[in-house]
Amino acid sequence: MARRRRGLPVDGVLLLDKPKGASSNHALQRARRLLQAQKAGHTGTLDPMATGLLPVCLGEATKFSAHLLEADKVYRTRVQLGAVTATGDAEGEVIERCEVPSLSAEDVERVLEGFRGEIEQTPPMYSALKHQGRKLYELAREGKSVERAVRRVTVYDARLLAFEGDAFELEVRVSKGTYIRTLAEDIGKALGCGAHITALRRLATGPFDSEGMLPIEALEALSGQDEREAALLPVDVLVAHLPRLDVSEAARQRLVHGQAASVERLEANLGELTRLYCKEIFIGLGTVTGPQEVAPKRLLNTAAD
Repeated sequence: MARRRRGLPVDGVLLLDKPKGASSNHALQRARRLLQAQKAGHTGTLDPMATGLLPVCLGEATKFSAHLLEADKVYRTRVQLGAVTATGDAEGEVIERCEVPSLSAEDVERVLEGFRGEIEQTPPMYSALKHQGRKLYELAREGKSVERAVRRVTVYDARLLAFEGDAFELEVRVSKGTYIRTLAEDIGKALGCGAHITALRRLATGPFDSEGMLPIEALEALSGQDEREAALLPVDVLVAHLPRLDVSEAARQRLVHGQAASVERLEANLGELTRLYCKEIFIGLGTVTGPQEVAPKRLLNTAAD
């Protein structure tokens, strides 16, 4: 007999403002407990030191969370020059100190120009990437270092917000997989001295920005379950970038039984994903399999109701 999942069938997306010092998983579990949700997952880890936008997917929304993993992100960070740390941030041990040359904001701007566009990065040892089944940060804590493959990432924009001689603030928009700690270290090298970050805040990921972010304390302060669920965004916000397709009741019946269905109008191309709606209700994703045909890809459990 299948074990019954504890909690409520809560579905939606919470734009959580992760607090400093908490792991992404700890913040996720606090939100899940407050919402009494059966199931929850996040869409991209933030370091414990970092704060800001952590979209939390609840219930059926977890089926579509992968679409945010590929998303571009925006961060604001403070970079301290003159010291390199083991972790690339202020929480790590200082492993090298360097004299900071006399610099101007214009000097920093010139160096930043070389980091805009597609660049190469070597992921840090203190990261959740895996080597032979173990996370790199676990190996790093044991004093071990392993070869990491260089990856290509894109810095779409890097704006200097403030400059103080031995520290500066940046706002960057980057592609998935970009490590801001590594970016700061590489900028420090290019400036002729070491660097690490002392603050990091995520301001946006994919279609979501800081507007509507909710600190965990604000979620706690809401008076009850209905108010807390009212703070959630609908499941289909995760796939709003995909073309929409409205299907008939007959087509819905075929789709929920795993069969392809005929449709009248298609805006997506062959092989593309499309959002499926029936009577204005989101039922999941389909794949275009013909000029007027769509097959089920990933449907909500409620699609069969």
